[in-house]
Amino acid sequence: MSDPALETNQYVVRTFPVGPLQCNCTIIGDTISKKALVVDPGGDAQVILDLLSELDLRAIAIVHTHAHFDHILAAGEIKKATGAPIYLHESDMFLWTGLEEQCSMFGFGMPKSLLPDPDHYLSDDHDLGCCGGVAIHTPGHTPGSTSFWFEESKTLIAGDTLFKGGIGRTDFPGGNAEQIVSSIRERIYTLDDDATVITGHGPATTIGVEKQSNMFVRA
Repeated sequence: MSDPALETNQYVVRTFPVGPLQCNCTIIGDTISKKALVVDPGGDAQVILDLLSELDLRAIAIVHTHAHFDHILAAGEIKKATGAPIYLHESDMFLWTGLEEQCSMFGFGMPKSLLPDPDHYLSDDHDLGCCGGVAIHTPGHTPGSTSFWFEESKTLIAGDTLFKGGIGRTDFPGGNAEQIVSSIRERIYTLDDDATVITGHGPATTIGVEKQSNMFVRA
């Protein structure tokens, strides 16, 4: 499955499932500067690299919404191939360093390339340096869960915080049900109703639709 490209005159957004749990990886790039972000490379590194090449974009950062194994497995391979630094919220480092335990818990092997430590930690309102993107700390699914807001293209990459008709699980280590509801109401539902929400798995939605119909968190 591949969501249709969300394109403006300057920005291109491509979202496609990767890895063992079909995490949505997103490439968002600036067609003028040729800079791009790779968000949540959860596997299938060559697919990601081939698409960067096809779009004639250069990855300047590898950014993660959180550190569950299915969102990070190909980060090392992408960094090795592109030289792009890895970004993660520091509160999820216990998951990053516990990758082997995570993989074992779900019956998957370790990635082909060792996972290097993040080069930089994300913070709230962190400027992503590409496509006008900023980081929004949205804890709940994990302590370091972070969404990425691109105002000019009206695109939110929400990771596993918000789904079409649902929200992220909070029964994993570090999850917090009250936090995720607060994050959605106070940090996500305050954005533009017509903004596209790219979720961590499955189809995209819009903020307006979720505010009206999400069975777990309504405005």
